[in-house]
Amino acid sequence: MNLLAIETSTEACSVALMHRGRVIARSEIAPRRHAELVLPMADALLAEAGLTRRALDGIAVGRGPGAFTGVRLAVSLAQGMALGLDLPVVPVSSLAALAWDAPDNGAPVLALIDARMGEVYAGTFVRDAVRGLVPLAAESVGAADALALPDADAWNVIGSGWDAYRDAARARLGAPPRWSDGALYPQAAAVVQLAAAEFAAGHAVAPELALPVYLRDKVALTLTEQRAARASAQ
Repeated sequence: MNLLAIETSTEACSVALMHRGRVIARSEIAPRRHAELVLPMADALLAEAGLTRRALDGIAVGRGPGAFTGVRLAVSLAQGMALGLDLPVVPVSSLAALAWDAPDNGAPVLALIDARMGEVYAGTFVRDAVRGLVPLAAESVGAADALALPDADAWNVIGSGWDAYRDAARARLGAPPRWSDGALYPQAAAVVQLAAAEFAAGHAVAPELALPVYLRDKVALTLTEQRAARASAQ
């Protein structure tokens, strides 16, 4: 199985290739440079593996949530490549990809991506021997101090939302996290590993059905809302 994965939903721009069960990847923290970097990264990985794009069996993509421009870029590139090569696409939750990099220590995972405007994108997961990760609840966006979490003795917490709103999120956990890291972002290496199981199970879709997931329709506060937010913070 040869799968190429793209993940650009956050500050991290990453591409990964699964070839004969081995994963190779490129990743760079490069805000506003994703469009410049992602295709050269993909070509470099294919060259390293000795493959052409025609040798691919499918395209995997981090479908969000995350930064609107980054999510749109990843999905549009995946769709374009898949259409040009007549390949299926496997969309993967960017929150699930983030959760994949938490340790396997028996605790469920809370994945948090900073959504700006005082909010976080949140997803909760447990590990599964077949599917890799299983969501415990629907992914959400909202204030960190209003997180609604399933019951758990302790959580692994990962992602930029933890660093941005640590105190508010900690108050919702009920107990100190078993493990936490707020400096990590979703990676294509995780996307491709999660996608491999979905691809093998026949869950790939036609390119036009690989859609972005934003969770939040509104991306900017009005001037009135900005003034109100500043006033309430004073």
